[in-house]
Amino acid sequence: MSHEKQHVSTKTIIEEMDFPLSFEEWEQKAASLMMQGGYGYARSGAGRGETARRNEEAFAKWAIVPRMLSDVSEADMSVTLFGRTYARPFLLAPVGMQKLAHEEGELATARAAAAMNIPFVLSTVASHSIEEVAAAAPDSPKWFQLYWSNNEEVSFSMVKRAEKAGYEAIVVTVDTVMTGFREEDIRNEFSPLTKGFGKANYENDPAFMKALTSHDEESIIAAMLENIHAPSLHWKHIAELKKKTNLPILLKGILHPEDALTALEYGVDGIIVSNHGGRQLDGVIAAIDALAPIAEAVQKRVPILLDSGIRRGIDAVKALALGADAVLIGRPYLYGLASNGQQGIEKVLERFFQETEISLSLSGIATLSQIGRLKMVRE
Repeated sequence: MSHEKQHVSTKTIIEEMDFPLSFEEWEQKAASLMMQGGYGYARSGAGRGETARRNEEAFAKWAIVPRMLSDVSEADMSVTLFGRTYARPFLLAPVGMQKLAHEEGELATARAAAAMNIPFVLSTVASHSIEEVAAAAPDSPKWFQLYWSNNEEVSFSMVKRAEKAGYEAIVVTVDTVMTGFREEDIRNEFSPLTKGFGKANYENDPAFMKALTSHDEESIIAAMLENIHAPSLHWKHIAELKKKTNLPILLKGILHPEDALTALEYGVDGIIVSNHGGRQLDGVIAAIDALAPIAEAVQKRVPILLDSGIRRGIDAVKALALGADAVLIGRPYLYGLASNGQQGIEKVLERFFQETEISLSLSGIATLSQIGRLKMVRE
């Protein structure tokens, strides 16, 4: 699909109907192909799943008041983040252990992101290492997501590896001081980390391996489980990380305006409004409802991104109108990966791009610089 300025035609969409169209259809196809535990892990939320449901339902409560007679003949959805311009305001969110969905895992995802000219954020608990993913798509825009380790030297080492491999930003996840209470995983008796699905970045890390007394797989997995969560994570650690890297640092998991302001005080370069897709704290505010107050507090001093609940292009438009500079999608592309590998991800993204462009044009918006003209009403 060309990334030049162009309008999407209904004819083009109909001609591509050999692939699923909606999120629900992609999920249904993925469910038929993935093993039960893997699919359950991907789809489930924490607790009763209230937050996971609320993330999606909250988008429906926001309504756009469109503008008319605006000349949308030249559509342009490009966005610039940290000095690099991308064709669309989308990123592929960090989703761990992607071999649960497809044998090529993050390698296919990185190639799809490269083909579509959007960033891919690689998870700490990926099925493939920082270096393997960089080699698979050397020219693509890649960011690295960091789970702060109990051994901070491991955290610093992973960041240095990402720098060396050409990653362009560090995303520190701040809402995982421990794993959320995920009932579905407990019922399925399925914990992919304990099976070694997410160990690639650990077993290839010199600081992590140096701290081990034994290098067998069982010891590596046990040490990874001890290191992956850091209940002591604090602002001082962000300050230390700033000293260790020149890459932009974004905090993922911010939901309170005061935390956003504190992040600015510590020199953070970007904020990702997120509740981890409803997988951590059940009963928490929907990400889209947290967005506008944070955007108002930040006042465009740093980029604001949003994930959690983006299922359609119209969801992306609503997030952009409420103050996001770009959005990240997670489960939708994972289901595309499970269904058709790299091509599946590209088709999922094409659907998002098509609906986003159509929705922006029908809202009276030709370029993202005009998005502030839209009025949003919560019903």
